[in-house]
Amino acid sequence: MTQTDKLVSRKEGGVGIVTFNNPQRHNAVSLEMWEATRRALEAFAAEEAVRVVVLTGAGDKAFVSGADISKFESERASLEAIRTYDATTAAAFNSVYEFPKPTIAMIRGYCIGGGLGVATCCDLRICSDDSVFAVPAARLGLGYGIAGLKRLVDIVGHSYAKEIFYTARQFDAREAYAMGLVNRVAPAAELESYVKSITDMICANAPLTIKAVKFAVGEILKDESQRDVGRANAMVEQCFASRDYVEGRTAFMEKRKPVFTGR
Repeated sequence: MTQTDKLVSRKEGGVGIVTFNNPQRHNAVSLEMWEATRRALEAFAAEEAVRVVVLTGAGDKAFVSGADISKFESERASLEAIRTYDATTAAAFNSVYEFPKPTIAMIRGYCIGGGLGVATCCDLRICSDDSVFAVPAARLGLGYGIAGLKRLVDIVGHSYAKEIFYTARQFDAREAYAMGLVNRVAPAAELESYVKSITDMICANAPLTIKAVKFAVGEILKDESQRDVGRANAMVEQCFASRDYVEGRTAFMEKRKPVFTGR
C-alpha cells in the first residue's frame, strides 16, 4: 500500500515496513511525507496481523537526512505556516512514539535532524556501521521543542543530548553505540538480515505480553503523577487470562515452539 510516492508502506508477513522514499535528496522529508507517515502508522496499528513495524530509508545513503529545506519557502515561510508544519510533524512523531506495537528504526547512512527525531520515537534503533548521526539545529538557527528533546534525553541522558545539540557535529556509528543512541550496529551488507532476525523473534513471541511491556515502559518514562498504573495492571491481567498464556505453558511442557495469536 502506498501513501505517496515519497512515503511507501508495505507488509512482509507480520512486519509492516515504512520507507522514506526520497533518495535524490537523501530521504529529506516534506510536509506531505510527514502526513503520510502518520496515516501509514494508523493503518498498521489497526491491522491485527502486523506485529512489528520497521521504519527505514530508500537507497543506501540515508535513513532520513532531515526536513526538506528546499520546501521551507513554501511550507514554513510564515508564522502561520510554521505552526501548521509543526503540528503536522508533531502528529507524525507521536504516531510513531505512541504506536502500540514494537517499532524499529533500520538506519543506513545519514540520520540527521528530523531523521534522528524519527529514530528516537522508535523502540529500537539498529544501524549500519557506516551510519552518521547529527542534529544541526544550532547551525540553522532552529528552535527545538521539549517533546523531541525529552525523547533524546530519555535515550542518551542529558549530557550526551547537550553535546549532540551544542556541537551540531556528526557522530559515527561507533560513537552512537557508545552513547546508547543505537541498540546495535551491523555491517552494512548484513543490516537487513540482522533486523529480520529481530523482527522474526518479535513476531514469534506473545503480542499481549509485548504490548503490556511497551505500555508500562511508556508510563515509567512519565512523571509518576501522570502514570496510568491501573491500565498497566489491567494489561498484565489480560496476559494471564489469555489463551496465549495457556499456549505458552502447554508448548513449554510439550517442548515445542508456541503459536501465539494475541488472544
